[in-house]
Amino acid sequence: MPGTIRLEINDGFATITLDNPDRLNAIDSHMWRQLHAHLAAVDAEPGLRCVILRGAGHQAFAAGGDIEEFLTVRATVDDALHYHDTLVASALDAIRHCPIPTVTAIQGACIGGGLEIAGCCDIRIAGRSARFGAPINRLGFSIYPGEMAGLLALVGPAVLLEILLEGRILGADEALAKGLLSRVVEDDQVIDEALATARRIGAGAPLVARAHKQWVHRLMTGAPLTDAEKRDAFAFLDTADYAEGMQAFLAKRAPRFDGR
Repeated sequence: MPGTIRLEINDGFATITLDNPDRLNAIDSHMWRQLHAHLAAVDAEPGLRCVILRGAGHQAFAAGGDIEEFLTVRATVDDALHYHDTLVASALDAIRHCPIPTVTAIQGACIGGGLEIAGCCDIRIAGRSARFGAPINRLGFSIYPGEMAGLLALVGPAVLLEILLEGRILGADEALAKGLLSRVVEDDQVIDEALATARRIGAGAPLVARAHKQWVHRLMTGAPLTDAEKRDAFAFLDTADYAEGMQAFLAKRAPRFDGR
């Protein structure tokens, strides 16, 4: 039976849940399609402040792709290109380029495709017993290059090659030390910490959050800023959120941002 990915939106926050608990939330081709569709829906939803990604239950965030379907969904080179470039990579790109801040709540196994998803998010919070890796060298196939981008940008070539060449499973503390994670908390605090993080993000001006994501991605290209881009960096001066932030600061009250 295929898994599913659930999308819930409440009070300006979206939660995307990978739900295939009989397979430790392993992601099948149907789920990759759903993930891409849900990210498109999130992108189009007005007023969202943050997106939380998590796995159903407490055993796993996601234990990789659904290997049992590989013999059918990528039996030929053309099939494999469709699976990885159209289904998987497009879903990962949708996460990586989501203009809304993304937070991953990681409990249990975060392996293979699950690690790729987490690596595309902005903030990654894991429980102390969570475990990470991509031991696909034992299965005789390599990660599609289009799927490496998030992890390569996150940890750099040395750490990524260590993960892929050894195929070793890392504990949460080592994953934190290598830059795979933003923070580690006790297992029973993961969801609460992710929600608290989302609320802290939501308390700020949403246009500013989007601008910060945009500029980080832009600066990572390494190209110098154009004069037009430098001027665009001050577009906030004409926003209602900037006026509200300044007024609230001077009045010594909490700001009320509405994303305009």
